[in-house]
Amino acid sequence: MRVHFLGAAQTVTGSMHLVETPRARVLLDCGLFQGRRRESYERNRTLPFRARDVDVCVISHAHIDHSGASPMLGKSGFDGRIFCTPATRDLCAAMLEDSAMIQRQDAGFLQRQRDKGDLDDDVLEPLYGPEDVVDTLSRMHTLPYRHRSTIAPGVDLTFLDAGHVLGSAIVILDVDHDGENRRLVFSGDLGRRHMPILRDPEIPTGAHALILESTYGDRLHDPIETMEDRLSEIIDRTVARGGKLLIPSFALERAQEVVFALRRLHDAGRLPKGLPIYVDSPLTVRVTEIFKLHPDCYDEDTRAMLASGDSPFDLPGLTYVSSVEDSKRVTATKGPAIVISASGMVENGRVLHHLKSIVEDRASTVLIVGFQAPHTLGRRLVEGRSRVRIFGVERDRLCEVAILNGLSAHADRDDLIAFAEAARDHGRLRHVALVHGDPPAQRSLADALGERGFPDVRVPAPGDVMEV
Repeated sequence: MRVHFLGAAQTVTGSMHLVETPRARVLLDCGLFQGRRRESYERNRTLPFRARDVDVCVISHAHIDHSGASPMLGKSGFDGRIFCTPATRDLCAAMLEDSAMIQRQDAGFLQRQRDKGDLDDDVLEPLYGPEDVVDTLSRMHTLPYRHRSTIAPGVDLTFLDAGHVLGSAIVILDVDHDGENRRLVFSGDLGRRHMPILRDPEIPTGAHALILESTYGDRLHDPIETMEDRLSEIIDRTVARGGKLLIPSFALERAQEVVFALRRLHDAGRLPKGLPIYVDSPLTVRVTEIFKLHPDCYDEDTRAMLASGDSPFDLPGLTYVSSVEDSKRVTATKGPAIVISASGMVENGRVLHHLKSIVEDRASTVLIVGFQAPHTLGRRLVEGRSRVRIFGVERDRLCEVAILNGLSAHADRDDLIAFAEAARDHGRLRHVALVHGDPPAQRSLADALGERGFPDVRVPAPGDVMEV
């Protein structure tokens, strides 16, 4: 069995790994690379493999850097099935449609900017359209957690709960080779333990090889209690200045976690009275409704809250915004408010219009609550750049930028080490490949695993191959 590392190799986005077995080719994830606009387009417009040669695709979860290139499969000659969990399929229906719409809208906006002379870059065509999304959804077959199923000759698939986002899965492939079984485990994005809403990640057994994410392989997260204290402080000082608090947030999971954190602050009497809160993202509204359809993914506390008729995604003063006209009114509103808007890495969508309106306002704050990939606008904000480019125009960055990693849905260094050790203790694990991380985080985690006696830990570059 060979694993070809084609995406999220020595970087965080664009998850894509091709597993070549004696009788089949299985693609693990088909995600979009996110970064500089031109570089992202060039890397995303052509798949790094012959789609017609792939027998089956498995999607670990619905985040765009793991599922967002799947509509390009059918366009490129793929004629197989795509497997995921039921919640992931429901979420992909919303997120892929939104991705196609944003690509079309951004292309139109940039064309108008170019026509006015405000942009000198070429306008990029959408990678795919709504018809490609429909084709992708027609290929999706769902498999519940802990149900083993044959998906290709000599290949069985089982999903375990990854605890990262709704429907996220640890992928287990059991591959038959001349009567011998080889078990490959792909963590997808691994969640944190003891976080609200979702269950903790499950532990796979019997693994021979592990493909492990490493986003926070060199860092530890603050406890959730500390995070809420810091969130309260950031809100209070922004409101005292009379500014807006803009929270760029992934529509899937992070937005719901932010709303839940605000709900907890409200219940504790720690939110300013009458403070308007807007969730301005049609996708987030749709995703939140999908959350309500899958209580089977929740932890016990969240299920109990729902059973009592309460919702963790509602609180006084909260408005979910869908229409463009209402979004423009939120942007134009003066005075203190909290605005939660996608995208999480500040690369596209309505958050750019909100950022444009406050970036030169010293009273306002941009609060970063998730990992920001290199060369994204979100990363440039984290780096403290004094000038940033928004819609192709350089602007002074005068607003405050605050960073809050306590809400991260990714496992941190200790969680990753504990997961790898548990998989080794419950199997015959010899090979570990670290993916979905920046090189410093990967080197740190690889050293830590080596010190703990793992015999073969590697950090594959794009195009590298691991034999199992």
